[in-house]
Amino acid sequence: MYILHCSDSSYCTGHTDDLEARLDWHVTGRTQSCCTFSRRLLTGVFSQEFLTREDALAAERKIKGWSGSRKEAMIAGDWLEVSRLARARSGAE
Repeated sequence: MYILHCSDSSYCTGHTDDLEARLDWHVTGRTQSCCTFSRRLLTGVFSQEFLTREDALAAERKIKGWSGSRKEAMIAGDWLEVSRLARARSGAE
């Protein structure tokens, strides 16, 4: 599972079996219909390995629903802030 930081300050989250090849695919803009095509320059800011493709896909889907602030906290390794932002979103604060 990976997260890219795009030129418009948005984040692209995905999963792959070959991170290097996928990053190259995004950075070179091989597919014009890809959401990152018009948002290049791209920077890889986070990646995590999973035992199964299904686990990576589940993480991708979960993180895609997060706010940019929550993604930034995760990228920084600030799990207390990730948790705080989750509670704030759910109204538990």
